[in-house]
Amino acid sequence: MEPEELLNENRNSEDPKKDSPLLSLERDLKFFHESVREVAIEIMVEGLSNYPIFIAHQHELSLGELILDRHDLNTEWSIHASTLEEFVEKGVIKQVLKERFIQSYKNPNDFMCVFVVVPEGANFIYYPYPK
Repeated sequence: MEPEELLNENRNSEDPKKDSPLLSLERDLKFFHESVREVAIEIMVEGLSNYPIFIAHQHELSLGELILDRHDLNTEWSIHASTLEEFVEKGVIKQVLKERFIQSYKNPNDFMCVFVVVPEGANFIYYPYPK
């Protein structure tokens, strides 16, 4: 899924003034990108995983480790750091789908893999680090 799909860009809406809450996620990811990249590199260098995953949410979550708290940073989204291995261990990604996930995983030096959790559900996006 492309970020534009989650952000509902170019979508005809009954209420054009109502923005997707994920527009605020894009703002926060731009703000967080340096910290997220540092954590991703640390996860890989320390040998914890070759597949860092960041979880963006606006409520309490018991997956991964909190690295950026929206309350402390006065942002709309909190970010947890996790790994593919934890997602498989906790059953978020089924063992039989692990290889498919690895095949679709984008270069972690260029993209942050973000598992976005919203009331309607959750999905993975790959958000590019600014150049």
